[in-house]
Amino acid sequence: MNNLGYFFKEARRITQTNVLSNIFTFLGTILILFLLATVVTGWSITSRLVQMLEEEAEISAFFSEDLDENEALRLADSIGKLDGVLNARVVDESEAYDQMEEILANDAGILELFDENPFNAYIEIRIQPQQIDSVLKQVEGFGQIDHVRDNRDVLERINHIVEGLNILGYLVIAAVGITTVVIISHMIRQGIYDNRDQIKTLRLLGASRMFIGFPFICVGLLITLAAGIIASFAVSLLINSGYRLMGGAIPFIPLPVKNELVLGVVIVIMGVSAILGIVGSLFGLSSIKDH
Repeated sequence: MNNLGYFFKEARRITQTNVLSNIFTFLGTILILFLLATVVTGWSITSRLVQMLEEEAEISAFFSEDLDENEALRLADSIGKLDGVLNARVVDESEAYDQMEEILANDAGILELFDENPFNAYIEIRIQPQQIDSVLKQVEGFGQIDHVRDNRDVLERINHIVEGLNILGYLVIAAVGITTVVIISHMIRQGIYDNRDQIKTLRLLGASRMFIGFPFICVGLLITLAAGIIASFAVSLLINSGYRLMGGAIPFIPLPVKNELVLGVVIVIMGVSAILGIVGSLFGLSSIKDH
């Protein structure tokens, strides 16, 4: 604690030895972290949309007409307990008719051509899209089930969306992490080179490697934290503007709560900034430890 003032004083002096290079490093770090912030924001919004789609993912199981209402309810209860099934309920003939009437909208008049309700009761099963194959196999294993309408194309598309978003997010995080570590480590190496005479003097005086290197760690950490603060502020403005535009133009999109989204993005960016600042600084120090 007694040396803390010295460390920060040295950190400030180190940043002033090559001002232009450090400014470009700072600006580059801001842009990289801002890119990460926008990706995290988009990831959060699309994850909310995908979650909504997953909650609507369902298959329809048509059971034997010989089953009475109580037997159908017991069958639905058994299906609802299967692994990968979120819930299951019986949709009777009347509700099935109403659902089709709602789907057909202006063309619903065609249903009046039928003398009797043409729709059968079925069990509506909401599932986890990733487990569609195992759920189908289990549901089809019930003797009372005649056939299953699986909506496989829709469910597989939802699955592909989830996988694609995850891959994209991981790639961007990896790219941002590697780029930031390289930039910060290069800046640290340059700072050590610019201060090599003073470092030699400190070594002759018996200073430890940690004592000599800690100001450089402070430099890397402070630069990434400052860049993270600016990137967080910029993306907060972007989110506020985006919510105003999207809320009026396309109100049906299920956006996350704005304040929760901003807080989540800021926490991620500041946490990543701190980690990358420390890792980049340590990498820069370790790469020249023998010189």
